[in-house]
Amino acid sequence: MTKSSAILFILLFSLLFKLEEMRVALVLVVLLIAGGLFMFTYKSTQFNTQGFVLVLCASFLGGVRWTLTQILMQKAELGLQNPIDIMFHLQPLMFLVLFPLFAVFEGLPLSISEKLFHFHEAGMLLCLVGKLFLGGILAFGLGFSEFLLVSRTSSLTLSIAGIFKEICVLFLATHLLGDHLSLLNWLGFAVCLSGISLHVILKAINAKGEKALNLNEEASSDPDLELLLHHAERGEEEEEVETIQQH
Repeated sequence: MTKSSAILFILLFSLLFKLEEMRVALVLVVLLIAGGLFMFTYKSTQFNTQGFVLVLCASFLGGVRWTLTQILMQKAELGLQNPIDIMFHLQPLMFLVLFPLFAVFEGLPLSISEKLFHFHEAGMLLCLVGKLFLGGILAFGLGFSEFLLVSRTSSLTLSIAGIFKEICVLFLATHLLGDHLSLLNWLGFAVCLSGISLHVILKAINAKGEKALNLNEEASSDPDLELLLHHAERGEEEEEVETIQQH
């Protein structure tokens, strides 16, 4: 439930860094999605202050991370629009930050594991390496698609896409794992989907408006096309005059 605040932080930093314009429709979309996700995941559970603070900090840092990533990727002078370029520069830093945590929490169990360093059968080792390789490919594809989406749209759109994924996971859990959802949970599901649908509709309308604006700018910047349109308008006016004279 606390994790549903991530989209609020992303909206906040997008407005602070002037990546998004303050619009009533945008605020409504975010409130619908965050509120709907909160209701959809609402359950009576034991509250843990430390866990609450950690998840809230993670949501806050996630908002900072993706808004700064959008700034890096959408600045033409930096030349980082390609997802491969941004991954080439960021992934080594991410590895250096995560490796100490890996060494502390997983280093010792991994070093004495019979599946890796103390294996008895080559087949077991090859199976484990194959799984790690497959996981690496999937992680690379996920990172590539995330950075591509941010470069073409915005960090807010990425967050909404991630929330749609979480809704699908929770929805499948009710059918495959038998999780029970209350009336409040289903109401939150509907509210969250309505917010996502509204965001998609607004994006489509904005894209159509930008496309029409670009076509008008191209037409006005092309003298040959402008001259052709001018002749066409004059031809239509002459035809109207001839029609009036005939009547």
